Amino acid sequence: MFGIGMPELIIILVIILIIFGAGKLPEIGSGIGKGIKNFKKATTERLDEDSASQEPEKIEEKNKA
Repeated sequence: MFGIGMPELIIILVIILIIFGAGKLPEIGSGIGKGIKNFKKATTERLDEDSASQEPEKIEEKNKA
């Protein structure tokens, strides 16, 4: 995973814990989770819109053939 092993991850987590404190970590995790959820939702909606906009074109092509 990007050349990051377990010791590096532990060091990063300890530094984050020192900087933000234990009280802020749940808020940070929640914010990151909501951001990821919104990103996934936006990308799937975009894919649905793209496929929906292409369907009428495919139907017209089939009718011409």
